[in-house]
Amino acid sequence: MELPTIAAPGVGERADAAADAACHLYDAVAAWTSEGPGGWSRTAAEDAAEAIETTAHALAYADPGAEVLLAPVHAALAELRRRLGLAPADALSADGLPAAPRTVGNPRRTRWVRVLTPPSPRQPPSRTTS
Repeated sequence: MELPTIAAPGVGERADAAADAACHLYDAVAAWTSEGPGGWSRTAAEDAAEAIETTAHALAYADPGAEVLLAPVHAALAELRRRLGLAPADALSADGLPAAPRTVGNPRRTRWVRVLTPPSPRQPPSRTTS
């Protein structure tokens, strides 16, 4: 499947803004040393994970098989959320695909959990390798 040259109204601009924001985020994180949480807070990590998850949901509309191809992204983010002690995002099916229906307009549901869950105190980095 070949994508058109011009995106639908708002799609190209928002994708460009997301790419710019990701670059700026990387630049901000790269300034920190590799020890410790690298400048991340619980809220910042959750926001970044939600941005990736939401972008993957949106990108799934690019091709009928894209949702299956993006399943490892959702599985990897679910594992990262678990390791960081963040609330889980979308439930995954047995196939590793998000169980949320595609009709959900904005899959940012974990924000409600954040409001109900007190933030965890900062923990020193684990010295074990996983």
